[in-house]
Amino acid sequence: MARIRSVVLHVGDIPRAAAFWTRALGYEAAPDNPAFLSPTDGDGPALHLDEDDRTHLDLEVADAQEQRAEVERLISLGATKVEWDYPDDADFVVFADTEGNLFCVVDTSA
Repeated sequence: MARIRSVVLHVGDIPRAAAFWTRALGYEAAPDNPAFLSPTDGDGPALHLDEDDRTHLDLEVADAQEQRAEVERLISLGATKVEWDYPDDADFVVFADTEGNLFCVVDTSA
């Protein structure tokens, strides 16, 4: 079953948002990318700050087989697969929930 990997949060200023959210949540920024914040104790979902993308959840699965199973399961629950301009090496599938909120299912083995 998919788990929340990260929350992608649409922001207007990544450094300002990172300064706020690291202090608010006790998270730390990735050394190579200040837009990726993680809990210092490793417990809980990451927070990905993005100036272009809409706010959404990224759900993680262990491999491509689990991703295929989750795609089928989520569609059976009422999710709809969203037409998306996927890169050739995409490890994610974009969905809308029953309220139209976007979320992704990410194969973490890729």
